Amino acid sequence: MLEVVITIGIMLVKMVIVLSVVMLMVAYVTLMERRVLGRMQVRHGPNRVGWQGLLQPIADGTKLFFKEELTVDKANKGLYHLAPVIYMGCALAIYAVIPFGNEIEVLGRVIPLHIADINIGILYVFALSSLGVYGLVLAGWSSNNKYSMLGGLRAAAQMISYELPLGLSIIGVLMLTGSLSMVDIVNAQEHVWFVFLQPFGFLLYLICAFAEVGRTPFDLVECDNEIVAGYQTEYSSMKFAIFYLGEYMHIIAVSAIAVTLFWGGWRGPFLPPVVWFIGKVLAFVFFFIWVRATYPRFRYDQLMRFGWKVLLPLTLLNIVVTALVTLII
Repeated sequence: MLEVVITIGIMLVKMVIVLSVVMLMVAYVTLMERRVLGRMQVRHGPNRVGWQGLLQPIADGTKLFFKEELTVDKANKGLYHLAPVIYMGCALAIYAVIPFGNEIEVLGRVIPLHIADINIGILYVFALSSLGVYGLVLAGWSSNNKYSMLGGLRAAAQMISYELPLGLSIIGVLMLTGSLSMVDIVNAQEHVWFVFLQPFGFLLYLICAFAEVGRTPFDLVECDNEIVAGYQTEYSSMKFAIFYLGEYMHIIAVSAIAVTLFWGGWRGPFLPPVVWFIGKVLAFVFFFIWVRATYPRFRYDQLMRFGWKVLLPLTLLNIVVTALVTLII
C-alpha cells in the first residue's frame, strides 16, 4: 500500500513540474516571438514592462484575465465554453508521453524523467492531435457566426489534410525502431540520431508540422489580413487567451516530438539531459519564428494541393525507400 502511495505521489509531482514548465515556456515563447520578430523586422519588440520586457507576458495575462467576457446570445453555451478547453487540453495531454530526460536517483529510488511510458506512445500523440480539431470546429459552429463557422471548417480541413502526411512521415522512424514507445525511440538513437538516417522524413515532418499548428506559411486557420479572426471571432477575455495559449502549446509539442523522433531526444554530451532537451526544443521554436518572419502565406487552394498532391506521395515514397534499404542492409 505504501509503495502505491509513493508511486502515485511521484507521478503527481512530475505532472505538476511538467505543467509548470510548459506553462512558463508558453508564456515566454510569446515574448520570445515578439522580440525575435522585432529584431528581424528592424524594430523594437516589447521592452518596457520589466527589464527588457521580461514581465510583459505577466502583464498580458493579467489584462486578459480582467477584461470583460462576452458570450454571444444565441450561441450554444455548453459547446461554446467547452471548445477552448478541448483545444488546450489535447495540446497539454501530449506532454505525458514525451521523455525529457533519462532517470535520476532520489533517496535511493530511481525516477524516470517522463510521466508515462506506454507502448503506443506515438499513437497516443496523434490521437490527441486529431481530437484537437474538434475544439476548433466546435468553436466556430457554437458561436452562431457565419464567419466563425467558415473559419472552423477551413481550420478542420487544413489540419485533417496534413495529419495524414504528418503521420506517414514518421513511419520510417518506427520501422527503424520497431516500437511505438517514445522512450524506446530515444533509446534507439544512442549511437546515431534518426535525422541522419531519415533526413527526408524529417523534412516532410517539419513541413507538415507547420500546417498542423497553423503557422506561416500555412496560417490559413486565422489570416491576419482578414476582418474577422476565423473560428475564435466571438471569443474574448480568458477564452480567447486559452486558444492563444493552446496554439503555442501545440508549437512546443510538435517541436518536442521532432526532437524525440529525429534529434535524439534528451541525448547530448557534457550538459544534463534536461538541458539538452529544452535547448533543442527552443531551437525548433526559434525556427518556427524565423520562418514566420521570412515567408509569405500560401493561398488556400495552394495549401490543399500541396498537402494532397505533393506531401502525401512523397511520404509514401519515403516509406517504400526506407523499407527497401532496410531489407537490403
